[in-house]
Amino acid sequence: MIRFFKNAVPVLAVIAVFIISCKDRDEDIPNFPEGSTESVNVWVQDSMRRYYYWAEQMPAKPDYHLPVKDFFKSLLSSQDRFSFIVNTDDPSTYPRSVRNMYGFDYATLQIPGGKVVTVIKLVLKNSPAQNAGLERGKIITKINGTSVTASNAEQLTTSIPEQTILTLTVGDWKDDTVINEKNMTIYYGFSLDQPVMSKIFEENGKKTGYLYVYDFPDGMTPILNQKFAEFKAAGIQDLILDLRYNYGGSVASAAALCTLIPSGITSGSHFITYKGNKNGGEVKRTFSQQIAYDPGALGFTTLRANALGINKVYILTSGSTASASEIVINNLKPYMQVVQVGDITLGKDMAGFTVEDKRKPRKISWQIHPVIYKVFNANDEGGYSSGITPQKPVSEYASLPLLPLGNPDEVLLSSVLNSIYSKQGSKEISGEKMKIIFQSDAPLISIEN
Repeated sequence: MIRFFKNAVPVLAVIAVFIISCKDRDEDIPNFPEGSTESVNVWVQDSMRRYYYWAEQMPAKPDYHLPVKDFFKSLLSSQDRFSFIVNTDDPSTYPRSVRNMYGFDYATLQIPGGKVVTVIKLVLKNSPAQNAGLERGKIITKINGTSVTASNAEQLTTSIPEQTILTLTVGDWKDDTVINEKNMTIYYGFSLDQPVMSKIFEENGKKTGYLYVYDFPDGMTPILNQKFAEFKAAGIQDLILDLRYNYGGSVASAAALCTLIPSGITSGSHFITYKGNKNGGEVKRTFSQQIAYDPGALGFTTLRANALGINKVYILTSGSTASASEIVINNLKPYMQVVQVGDITLGKDMAGFTVEDKRKPRKISWQIHPVIYKVFNANDEGGYSSGITPQKPVSEYASLPLLPLGNPDEVLLSSVLNSIYSKQGSKEISGEKMKIIFQSDAPLISIEN
């Protein structure tokens, strides 16, 4: 999986990489010269007809003379928010965002009384933003010298990916005002793999494990196994998964995480069903089978040795919770009680694999990332394209400044801890008076990237 994509868009849950040729084409399609834009478009069309979930909705006679990206968009269903195409020889075709270029995200909010503030909600570890000194909870007052307002927040955000140097004016939030303002320069760069963070909270002898998982790359089973071994050794009785910024990734890694939580599952327990077009059909996989799609993963039996065997899990979510992280929520439900806290998820109830030309020498440099399957759990439940709604809606912006992730007083985490420890009279935060005007990761759901 290409890391650039992982931070750029809600990535497709990767299953495999396929080779596509143009041998079997409709007789009414002209024979265009090899290497021409038209010939590439024919390859794109052939690929999509074979794998695309909405293949039957594709136009019968598309315009082969369009530029490749425009041609690809002309094939997409109106229901499709996530398929995209890139030219591996042209970096300008890759999706760009504030997060994947600089390593942070923010939200512009209108607080009670009408005041507009822009708050840093996420700063990746070992990112250009962190290296420049940016922290979660800081307030942005200016971007490249322009004050952020309700009317220009989106425009300023969309202009950021076109730059390689970003100047921010940031300050601290105190008593409903911004203090200690200073200028900060952030240079475009890449962020390293994000660590899995864990903590254990204890009150009156009752222990609760907290696990923050930023994404689901292949190869993460050893660290998951280690974290759960620590939880099990500590004797935790409750588990909180923080998936609020998790755009997804490998379904194999998501299956491994799910393997480590409930009681009563075996290697043959049904984990997921993929439903594709008439060519893809229906594919069912057990926990063990899905984990095995990561060739470097620890096996089901090894993971189950450190499984907690609990019957309830709390999962923190937001509009950035997508794809494989939504699979964790939906596919644990047949086996245990899932209590979702936070905001409604993105609604990516689908998966796919990368389609590219593997011929040697390669003749086509374009790479397609299409939606190929809808995904369902062991009870055949899915269809959450509008997002998964939490049982307990809570806005993480309900109280400013935002506290560090994992801080027991942080809004979403404290909401769950208060429930677990039955704190009578504890302050319930709904955030109903806080209006979200714009979030910097909002463009990530657009096929225009």
